[in-house]
Amino acid sequence: MSAGVKAYAAVDLGASSGRVMVGRVGPDSVELSEAHRFPNRPVRVPEGLRWDVLALYGGVLDGLRAAGPVDSVGVDGWAVDYGLLDADGALLGNPVHYRDTRTEGVAEKVWATVPASELYAATGIQHAPFNTLYQLTAARSTAQFARAARVLLIPDLLTYWLTGELGTELTNASTTQLVDPRTRTWSSEVAERLGIDLGLFAPLRQPGDPAGTLRPEVLAETGLAGPVPVTAVGSHDTASAVAAIPASVERFAYICTGTWSLAGLELSAPVLTEESRAANFTNELGLDGTVRYLRNIMGLWLLQECVRAWGGPDLGLLLREAAGVLALRAVVDAGDEAFLAPGRMPQRIAEACRASGQPVPATRAEVTRCILDSLALAHRRAVLDAQRLADRPVDVVYLVGGGTRNALLCQLTADACGLPVVAGATEAAALGNVLVQARAHGLAGDLPALRRLLIRTRRRTRYTPRGGAGPWRAAEARLAVR
Repeated sequence: MSAGVKAYAAVDLGASSGRVMVGRVGPDSVELSEAHRFPNRPVRVPEGLRWDVLALYGGVLDGLRAAGPVDSVGVDGWAVDYGLLDADGALLGNPVHYRDTRTEGVAEKVWATVPASELYAATGIQHAPFNTLYQLTAARSTAQFARAARVLLIPDLLTYWLTGELGTELTNASTTQLVDPRTRTWSSEVAERLGIDLGLFAPLRQPGDPAGTLRPEVLAETGLAGPVPVTAVGSHDTASAVAAIPASVERFAYICTGTWSLAGLELSAPVLTEESRAANFTNELGLDGTVRYLRNIMGLWLLQECVRAWGGPDLGLLLREAAGVLALRAVVDAGDEAFLAPGRMPQRIAEACRASGQPVPATRAEVTRCILDSLALAHRRAVLDAQRLADRPVDVVYLVGGGTRNALLCQLTADACGLPVVAGATEAAALGNVLVQARAHGLAGDLPALRRLLIRTRRRTRYTPRGGAGPWRAAEARLAVR
């Protein structure tokens, strides 16, 4: 390894797969390579939908073994879900999947005690039926919860198994709907009114804080020579991905694409207005005092589920065929909770088109084009709404994550937004994870400095908008009259 270059292992857990990436970072270099990738397959058991967290942890250990010597390890993953530990620190069952049905109707029960408007004013978190707050409320009457001594969000659970140290990383904690985004601490008022014991959570820690060292058993399992420090990163994968946006200007919007699309702005303070709540924008915490002001959109989950239903056809061919389908023939609301659960996705998309009086997609290519047009339309709505609600105009949209591989989606997003789209890193979450570790271990610089390093060292693709806004406004109007 070159002088001044250090290696960092980024454990990056997504909703459909996990990976261990190795980042080698120097004063003017950032290289990222994949050590190991493994599936993340939820399992339906009699009690409901569960994460196979032991398989995930096994994949992490295999990845660290493949990574070889590293100077630090950091863990990021998806938000809201958690594991329960007993008083001895043992896991009480497999964590419940956020797509499980146990939270149906729970939000309304919570609002009877803390009205939705008051909850938003206190926490700034959008309504989603799977928010941690609702999950905890749903779990409170169970025998398993009665035995719980700790609640650990998924990345914190994996970090605990690696180190034996307990902590709750702030960017992910902010998604629980139990954190005040102004003070960046727990909202004791909300917790008290809803009877939630905040003592179940381990102490908060910030991105860049030490999170322990790999346990001797982990060193033996992976073949690594200790001590190997573990560093808290932006453990919500979106926080890490936003940190890796190669922005050269302040007036930018971002879209983090993958199973979900997260579209919005990076702000210095939350937007807690009633109008913002009605538009279902969320205020999640980011690096260096920033706020991720964004809307959650169903994302490539729609296409992933269709591909699964179709038996796994060639995706490249499917996208090429979709490019030849008439644009905006039919669109659906990509933020609709009707698409949240797995199963029958092609049929559900057809039913939504039929219900809104639009042509029903008849072929796989037409369904795919409907999905991509709908995602681009949802991106447009989110970017426009974010600018209006935050009173923050933008000049460019940065798109990172798995959607950067989909050139048609990138171009459609530029067309829909009427703004240039700059596609950055596909593995943005892992890249942000690595950069936070590197900074904690001696790489100088604030968030803008990290982004300047990315601009100097990482390839980007620019998509220029084509056509006018008229067809997109007309498509949006079709959804509005449902």
